[in-house]
Amino acid sequence: MTRIHPAAMTCPVSAPASTPTFAVISGAQVQRVLTGCEDQVVEVIDDAYRLHCFGSSTENPRSCFLRLPDRPSCRITALPASIGGQVGVDGVKWISSFPGNVAAGLPRASAVLILNDHDTGYPFACMEGSIISATRTAALAALAAEWLSCARPRPARIGFFGTGLIARYIHTYLAATGWSFDETGVYDPASDSVAGFRGYLERSGAAGRITEHHSAERLIRTSDVVVFATVATRPHVGDLSWFEHNPLVLHMSQRDLTPEIVLASVNIVDDVEHCLTTNTSMALAERRAGNRDFLCGTLDDVMDGRVSLPVDRPLVFSPFGLGVLDVVLGKYVYDEVARSGELRVVDDFFHELSRYT
Repeated sequence: MTRIHPAAMTCPVSAPASTPTFAVISGAQVQRVLTGCEDQVVEVIDDAYRLHCFGSSTENPRSCFLRLPDRPSCRITALPASIGGQVGVDGVKWISSFPGNVAAGLPRASAVLILNDHDTGYPFACMEGSIISATRTAALAALAAEWLSCARPRPARIGFFGTGLIARYIHTYLAATGWSFDETGVYDPASDSVAGFRGYLERSGAAGRITEHHSAERLIRTSDVVVFATVATRPHVGDLSWFEHNPLVLHMSQRDLTPEIVLASVNIVDDVEHCLTTNTSMALAERRAGNRDFLCGTLDDVMDGRVSLPVDRPLVFSPFGLGVLDVVLGKYVYDEVARSGELRVVDDFFHELSRYT
């Protein structure tokens, strides 16, 4: 049984409760909090990312992958993280990737996010996590696009390779943070996915001319910004001539580009150690090169002016995705739901709350 917890309407939401409680936040509630707040969400992600790179009050261990021997294309991943300071929350995102879902009409990914009290360790919330995951991915993409395009002419043409939920969120966040394009190109081997994405673009009113491409080559060659948002598990794009116009590449799905493309590009990541793992394109390039010299730096390095970005090669941003961003955004959602008085607390979730009885 769930109920609206009265304390949510009277107590400061960040104050630790004397008696631990546990709330469940639905995807509909998450969506209501985040819709229309793109600028504020980008600020939340920006602050959390900079704090993580500063390195004083966050922990972001390596992700843990549950592989399924009978379903090699599937995985379930745990991303634990902790952030101190004024946010003060710990947690873990538990996210599955089942590519076969798409054929059944379901999203590829599903997720939950668990938040733990920073002082007691008690879990205090479980919320739908796929929206939070897509949102933090899109917010980081918008942040990266703004910083990485500073030294280049403002892009007029964007191309989406992969037209699922992540592509939609990234376009939403680019449009909401001031980007506009003369042309939006789309390519996906799944025609129904292309049709759905095109319908979204038309409704958004922020896509300019929409062009459906019938080859990956044509999409890439005609785009100033290329967004990879696929479900690829191994590199599948390896012709360097497709990139001879030196586009900005938002390599959000991490495993699309061959080592040859990576090694010929200017490469920016969100976190070096995380990106060079689990057979990402960056990890494969490191093995091929035998070193990390092909990495220009992190997005934080660009933001703080520690690196400059050449314009005579493709510029590739490959974020691994940090659990600390999920946890911080989850806490933001929790606080907003609690502030609205709509926090659903599960009665008697913790059965034993005394050491002595």
